[in-house]
Amino acid sequence: MGLASLAACTQVPSGPVLLPAVPGYEEIDDVDFVIPGVNPAYLQGTNRRVEVAYTGPDGPGSIVVDPYARRLYFVTGPLRAWRYGIAVGRAGLGFTGTGTIQRKERWPSWTPTKNMIRTFPEMYAEYAGGLPGGLSNPLGARALYLYRGGRDTYYRIHGTNEQSSIGRATSAGCIRLFNQDIIHLFNQVPLGSFVRVRSLQESLEQEGAYMDDAEGRAVPVDPAASEAIARANAAAKGYVLR
Repeated sequence: MGLASLAACTQVPSGPVLLPAVPGYEEIDDVDFVIPGVNPAYLQGTNRRVEVAYTGPDGPGSIVVDPYARRLYFVTGPLRAWRYGIAVGRAGLGFTGTGTIQRKERWPSWTPTKNMIRTFPEMYAEYAGGLPGGLSNPLGARALYLYRGGRDTYYRIHGTNEQSSIGRATSAGCIRLFNQDIIHLFNQVPLGSFVRVRSLQESLEQEGAYMDDAEGRAVPVDPAASEAIARANAAAKGYVLR
């Protein structure tokens, strides 16, 4: 066999590798828009929606956000809840405390706040005039609007077109879900629903300790990895841990 023939035999097929869709995360024809299916690679760990046993103190109808383990729970009954993977705000930017859902929108429009434009002009200045709802809108297919004391907090629980962000702390403060998941949650949540964000202590008690992996996604703490990180940090400062 000549070199040309050998090269032809060993060529790798071009184009993306198409993986089978994960049930519940297939492509959706949603009236005016076709929502892409979720890449199975982004549904690893606890990113995939699942109904679970829930032992927290929150009553049915409550939404509980854990920014440390990057999970959102919608409590459906005694000891039961739907669990969703989420993306949350970067350190210091996320919603904290409690609020209520006072507005719900399908394919919401979006306008960055003045603070967002001032803090990250390279990201948001060009959108100061707002964006209509659609596949290019960062709020995705649905949005739940968080209010506190009767006022809009400007924080939202919403969908996202950036599938790779789920499980990470990358947003400007809002709480993101896969579009398939925000539709699932949106269809269950009535106006007036109570929302609570866990403290670090509550997260440790309910979920255990979490850390970011090499890709920035929250994963359970590996004691061996944590020790290695601590030793590396100490060595960089000239110390030796014994």
